Amino acid sequence: MNTNETIPAICYGEILWDVLPDGPQPGGAPLNVAYHLNKLGLHASLISRVGKDENGRKLETLLDQWGINRRLLQQDSDYPTSEVIAKMNNRNEVSYEIVFPVAWDFINEVTEISRYIQSQTYFVYGSLASRNNITRATLSKLLENDSFKVFDINLRPPFVEKSLLLELLEKSDLVKFNESELEMAQTLFHGSYRKEADQIKFIQDRFNISEVVVTKGEFGASYYKGNEAWHCAGREVRVADTIGSGDAFLAAFLANHYLGEQPQIILRNAIAMGGFVATHKGGCPDYDVEEYIAFRRGIFE
Repeated sequence: MNTNETIPAICYGEILWDVLPDGPQPGGAPLNVAYHLNKLGLHASLISRVGKDENGRKLETLLDQWGINRRLLQQDSDYPTSEVIAKMNNRNEVSYEIVFPVAWDFINEVTEISRYIQSQTYFVYGSLASRNNITRATLSKLLENDSFKVFDINLRPPFVEKSLLLELLEKSDLVKFNESELEMAQTLFHGSYRKEADQIKFIQDRFNISEVVVTKGEFGASYYKGNEAWHCAGREVRVADTIGSGDAFLAAFLANHYLGEQPQIILRNAIAMGGFVATHKGGCPDYDVEEYIAFRRGIFE
C-alpha cells in the first residue's frame, strides 16, 4: 500500500476470539466494524495486536480472506492473542469474561500508523482497549491526528474509568451510546436529566460533540446532530444471537454517513444491518451484500 493512499476508515482496539458454547468466533468491536465496513464497500483497516501463536495466525488468515488490510496489525512475542469467554442466557443476551493481559493491551505507537490517518479518515475507537496504559497512550497519541473521530463508547465493567471517558469524549466528533451507556455517562458526569433529548444535549454541550447516536435494540435508534434529531423504530427479527449487532449497526451507519445519505436513511439502513446480523451466529457472519439489501427491503418496504 502506498503511504499516500487514504484509508477511508481505520478501527482501533481489540481483536480476539469469542469462545462460545458452540465454538470460537472471531470478534472484538473494531474487527467487527472493519469487517462490515468492507462488506459495505467502505475500505477499512485495523490497528490492533495479536500474539505470535496459532490463534494470531488464524486471525491474520481471516483478515486476508476478508480483504481487511492488516499492515497496521502488530505482533507480540510476550503476550497471547486475546480470548473472551462469552456466555449466553436464555434470552440470547451475552455476558463476557475478558482475559487480561493479552496482546492488544500492548499496541505500540509507530510513526507509520499516523501516516494513514487523514482529515477525511473515519477513525473508530472504543474505551475497552485503553484498559492498559500502553494501548491507552498510543490511542491518545493517534487522537491528536486530524480525522473524523468516532467513539463507540462500548463500556465493559469493570473497565470503566471516568478520566479515560472524559478524555475520549472530548476528542470525539461522533459518539455512539446504547441506552445503559447513556445513563452511565449521566451518572459519571453529574447529568440529572431524564428525557433522552435533554441527556443528549447535556453530552453535546459538556463535550462539544455535534453528532450522537443512541441504539435501543429492538426499539430502534436515534440520531442527534446539532439541534436536530431523527428517530427510527426497530423491526422484529428472528434472533440467532446479538453478538456484534451493535458493531454492524455502526458500520452501516458510517458507510451511509460517508456517502452523505439523509439522516433518516442512515438510521434505517443501520438498524436493518444490526437486525440482519442478529439473525446470524457470531459478529462476522459470512454473507453477500445482496442478502442484506433483500433483508432491509423485507423489513422496511
